[in-house]
Amino acid sequence: MTVTADVCVLGAGLIGGSLMRALGPGRTFGWNRSAAGAEAATAAGFAVTTDLTATLRRARQDDALVVVAVPLPALDTVLDAVAEHAPDVALTDVISVKGPVLDAARRRGLAARFVGGHPMAGTAHSGWDATDPDLFRGATWLVAADDHTDPDTWTRVAGLALDTGARILSATSTDHDAAVARISHLGHVLAEALALSGARGGDLALALAAGSFRDGTRVAATAPDLVRAICEPNRDALLEVLDECLADLGAARSALAERGTLGALVERGHHARRAYDLAQTDRADGRGEPLEVTPGADGWLEELRAAGAAGREVRPVG
Repeated sequence: MTVTADVCVLGAGLIGGSLMRALGPGRTFGWNRSAAGAEAATAAGFAVTTDLTATLRRARQDDALVVVAVPLPALDTVLDAVAEHAPDVALTDVISVKGPVLDAARRRGLAARFVGGHPMAGTAHSGWDATDPDLFRGATWLVAADDHTDPDTWTRVAGLALDTGARILSATSTDHDAAVARISHLGHVLAEALALSGARGGDLALALAAGSFRDGTRVAATAPDLVRAICEPNRDALLEVLDECLADLGAARSALAERGTLGALVERGHHARRAYDLAQTDRADGRGEPLEVTPGADGWLEELRAAGAAGREVRPVG
């Protein structure tokens, strides 16, 4: 499946730039805030400028699918420009929280053709130099299924994800944000805490650190401002899972102090990790056919949400 119109990417950093490279220079054009990033993309053969107004006017003229790929703190400025210069374009994003982006689009009257997206892919690096055309291959790309979703835009966003080699899951923005608080944002917080604990042990601790410390702290290498931009907008959901995690750790500490054992945490954590491994194995083996959904058909959003709750891949048909 291919996207017939051009794709306009606003932000040529790790995710936006990798998207451009995955689709190729013939299908994409875009904008980047920094001249250095725009120049690097241009040198690689991509049409990227620092003129946001001109880029959006081209997107409107070409009926391009506009992909917002800027950090959340820059979202308001970009959406203001979209509302002024290209208010009727098909619009999506690749930002790691969905609820705040949907709210921002609604405030500007852009929701009619907006469908949120989130590719579950990335590295601790940023900028055009970190881009990778294979970044999304085999990754999961959330395509939102919120109330009143435009079927045509949903289909175009889904097609975009498929063209990068990703697999599609669908859910509401609220359900997405609750889920990523558990499997992404909490991980950032714990990685920072683990890195800090290791550093407090001084040179000896860091010299002894091996695989578990390296893997557990990988995302702590991410720039602090980016971590804040990823996690803090999802405050309510993250607070809930932090409270759960602190309760688990507190129970393990009490059991260790009182009975010399870490208690149920180790067994429960082990079983939870095994469940994840089994799910990954099933996915790698191709078990479970994607659910085929006809966008716009009766009950199509409910089908998407039910599949998402079950962790089942979806594909558009029709």
